[in-house]
Amino acid sequence: MTELGSVVWPPAPIETERLVLRESEARDRAGFVELFSSPEVGVYVGGARPRDQLESAMPEVPGRRLGLFVVERDGAMIGMITLDRRDAERPQRVRPEGGEAELGYMFLPPAWGSGYAAEACAAALDWFTGAHPGEPVVLTTQSANERAMRLASKLGFTEVETFEEYGAEQWFGVRLSAASAG
Repeated sequence: MTELGSVVWPPAPIETERLVLRESEARDRAGFVELFSSPEVGVYVGGARPRDQLESAMPEVPGRRLGLFVVERDGAMIGMITLDRRDAERPQRVRPEGGEAELGYMFLPPAWGSGYAAEACAAALDWFTGAHPGEPVVLTTQSANERAMRLASKLGFTEVETFEEYGAEQWFGVRLSAASAG
């Protein structure tokens, strides 16, 4: 996020039934390298990056920035969630001025299929709604990414439009909080 207003970043760690969402730490470096070099993870996000390049370029504490949560299970990083301001120049938007918060997430393949993404994203969205009442959150994913499409629906996102980008059909959806829906 380019701006968090009066919200303190990073927030205190957010605990769910099975997970902790927290700020990045040096111990997460190997998890970030694995995440960005994974061919399975890279399928819908532009491909895996070469591990040797990541090893040499990755900072000691990767991902330490506004809007990025590390998702931890049993003391180990299993993924990450981002809440960033969508570029106001992008044609897809739900507010005339654009700049909506956009949810992003990536999880390591061993964490897939256990509901961790849904649990962690729901917690991050709840935090965001508490910090920014009434603000919509948007999400973009490839229409072909069936897992992401199911998760978007489960999290309460509804389709705004589909469009072509990066050589594939993209799905753009919005999640309105109770305050912004009324």
